[in-house]
Amino acid sequence: MANLFTRLKDSITADLHEALDQKEQKNPIAMLNQYLRESEKETEKVRKLVERQYRLKDEFSREFQKAQDMADKRRRQAEVAEKAGETTMYEFAVKEQQEYEARADRLQASRRDSIEQLETLERKYEEMKHKLKDMHLKRMELMGRENIARAHHRMNRVIEDTADKPYSRFSEIDRYIEDLEYKVNSAYYHNTFDSKMAQLEKEMEKREEVPAK
Repeated sequence: MANLFTRLKDSITADLHEALDQKEQKNPIAMLNQYLRESEKETEKVRKLVERQYRLKDEFSREFQKAQDMADKRRRQAEVAEKAGETTMYEFAVKEQQEYEARADRLQASRRDSIEQLETLERKYEEMKHKLKDMHLKRMELMGRENIARAHHRMNRVIEDTADKPYSRFSEIDRYIEDLEYKVNSAYYHNTFDSKMAQLEKEMEKREEVPAK
């Protein structure tokens, strides 16, 4: 059973090292997500092994009880056959009793081993679940740090890019509006100059026509 967890540990470690070797090509969070998925798969495999060990323990218990019941039955039958003087039946019952008792002893030992193995499996499985939970929490922490880093990067880029630009853009817009106002005023003055001159000439003519007193 220890070899099983050693193999699982080595498999997960190898996968992690392979992922780390490719860290330059992969996003760190994506790499961590892949590692977590693989760890979850291994944890699920162990969960199934724990369930299987429970079934084996129960099966050992049932078989032990059957063997024990048959040994008790053959012992009682041997007693009856001995009292009845049935030598052949007595010998058969005793032989069967011994075989069932031996089987019961073997099953009892296997049952004890299976219980110990189950306890080890359950303990390791709980450790794996805790480690997996810790990794999920660590991923959340890393994602939070990544979000903050990205936010600061974007904010700094906006601040740096626009540190002087707004003022230069405002100046450009101000100059553009001044030029536009000058052009509008110049065009208006040009367009109204002739009419103003004509009006001025008429006024001058009227003044000249008025006789002096």
